Amino acid sequence: MVLADLPNGNAVKDPNAILRNSLPIKQVELQDIQHRLEDTSDLVRGGRWPALTKTVTKCQSLFKKYNRPILEKIDNENKIFAENTLSNLKTDLDNLAEIAKNKDKYAFINVRRGALEKIGKLEEFFLPSEFPYKIPNEFNDLPRLLGRANVKIKTTKGDMEAVIDGYNAPLTGGAFIDLVGKNFYNDLPINRAEEFFVLQTGDPKGNDIGYIDPETNKERLVPLEIRVPGEPETFYNETFEDLGFYTETPTLPFATLGTMGWSHSNEAVNDGSSQFFFFLYEAELNPAGRNLIDGRNAAFGYVVNGADILEDLNMDDRIISIEITEGEENLKAHA
Repeated sequence: MVLADLPNGNAVKDPNAILRNSLPIKQVELQDIQHRLEDTSDLVRGGRWPALTKTVTKCQSLFKKYNRPILEKIDNENKIFAENTLSNLKTDLDNLAEIAKNKDKYAFINVRRGALEKIGKLEEFFLPSEFPYKIPNEFNDLPRLLGRANVKIKTTKGDMEAVIDGYNAPLTGGAFIDLVGKNFYNDLPINRAEEFFVLQTGDPKGNDIGYIDPETNKERLVPLEIRVPGEPETFYNETFEDLGFYTETPTLPFATLGTMGWSHSNEAVNDGSSQFFFFLYEAELNPAGRNLIDGRNAAFGYVVNGADILEDLNMDDRIISIEITEGEENLKAHA
C-alpha cells in the first residue's frame, strides 16, 4: 500500500508544502531534499545564515548522490523533461548556496520556491498508476476525484486559484468538482462570515440547503472523509473524537489561510451536500495542528494563489464563478 506521510516536526503551514507532502508516493531521495529545503523557513526568518549555508550544502551533496538513481526510476517518455528539470534544480541549489553567502533573504525565498516547485513536478512522476486507496462500496453512486484538479475562483473582491486533492479526499473533492462543472456555485453569496475563522458559501438559491440530484430529486449527501498519515485506509463518517485520535494531524490539515473544508450540520457528519468554507487561518486563535476543525470536517483543497483576498470578503460578497482549469479528466461520475 502506498501511503502519504507528513514529515515529523512542526506543523506545516504552507499550502504547497502540504500538497507535496500529501502525495501518495514513497520517493525518499527527492523527499529528503524537499523536506530539508522546506525546513529552512525558520532559519530564513531568523537570519541564521551559517545554518542555511550548511543545509544547502547538504542538499547539493544529496542531489549529487541521488540525481542518477532518481532519473533511472522515471519512465522513458518522461525522461527528457525530468532530466531538464533535474538540471534546473541543480542550478537552483547552486544559486541558493551563493545567495546564502550574500545573506539575501528575499532572493533565497524566491529561488527556494522555484526549487521546491521543480521537486513537486518530479514527484508527480512517481504517483501510482491506479488510485491507491479503497472507497467503500456504499458510496458507489457518488462522484469521485481520482487525482487532483485545479480551479479558478472568481469573487467580487478578486480571483483565487486552488488545488483540489482527490487523492486524500476523493468523494469530497469529487462532489465539489462535479458541482463546479455544473456551474452550481456561480453567483452564490458568502452566506457565513466569521472573522479569523471561516467564510462559507454553496447554499443554493431557494429553500434547499444542498444539491438536489435531478435523477433522484433528493439531496445528495457526502460523507465525512478524513485521511491520517500512517493509516492504511481513509476514515468515513468518524470524527477524531469518535476514533480516539486526540493528538493526530490529518493528511490534509486546516493549517493555512485558504484551506477549503466541507460543511455539515451540527447534528450529523454525513449530511454535507454542497456548502463549503475557506478557513481563515489565524495563528493565535487557530494554531496549526491544534484547532477544533481538524478531525471534525474534511479538508479537500487549498488556495495556492490569491488567498489574501479572503481577508477582505464578507457577507456582502459573492462567488462570481468557479471553473476547472486542470484535472477534469480525474473526475468520475461514480464507481
